[in-house]
Amino acid sequence: MSKQCRTVFYLSDGTGITAETLGRALLTQFEGIVWEIVNVPFLDNIEKARKVSIQIEQAAQNDGYRPVVFSTLLNPEILAVIKQLECRVFDFFETFICSIEEELNQPFARMTGRSHGLQHHLSYFKRIAAINYVLAHDDGVNPKHFADADIVLIGVSRSGKTPTCLYLGLQYGIAAANYPLTPDDMNVSQLPQVLEKVKNKLFGLTLDASQLHSIRSERRPDSLYASLEQCQKEIRWQETLFHAFNIPYLDTSSISIEEISATILNRRGLKRQLYG
Repeated sequence: MSKQCRTVFYLSDGTGITAETLGRALLTQFEGIVWEIVNVPFLDNIEKARKVSIQIEQAAQNDGYRPVVFSTLLNPEILAVIKQLECRVFDFFETFICSIEEELNQPFARMTGRSHGLQHHLSYFKRIAAINYVLAHDDGVNPKHFADADIVLIGVSRSGKTPTCLYLGLQYGIAAANYPLTPDDMNVSQLPQVLEKVKNKLFGLTLDASQLHSIRSERRPDSLYASLEQCQKEIRWQETLFHAFNIPYLDTSSISIEEISATILNRRGLKRQLYG
């Protein structure tokens, strides 16, 4: 059975992050469709709207299906230009704002960029501080400062520690350090000494050995480091270590970095530091 090929437009008079995030989350629930994605941020005047109209009409003609449009446009005149086209518009503000206005008994502000603005300066500086901490404590650097971390991720090389730490810092304002478990550590059945004092902050990341083999092979093909046998040995060892020292851990083989991060926060009882 052949798949549908359709076009989705994410339209916004701001960055477009909200429209794309919500739209992508919804579309993941529908299979058998190949999506051509068009992001249009800063759509803030009629002239730009007319140019986008040409793209939408062309996509409808090429696909044989009307395009799907996810919108967070606030200007009703610009939105009206899009709605008259042969497309299906899902406007997030229109969907929710009327009900919220009714409940709060006041009209919404129609101010572009509020959801991603820097008006919450405390959150902004918390984000910067968290990212600085992550970068300064990546891959086992400065372990004497691990006591200042909100969490310390541990795992073998290429198990996803660094990107997860960066996401935790950027999206949640979490000061996340990480420490690599190396083949040298396998010679003893103990935690590395630098981790003993922060045992209550440790969280392990593991994954399927074949996936680790694939990831490492891109970095060092045909090496002992990347061999499937070595990957299997390291994964078995680290999971035994996690169990022996009662360290919570997560198998990241088939989940996204967003899910990994949310799961870590939930299981460790950490609170989001950023709301602005």
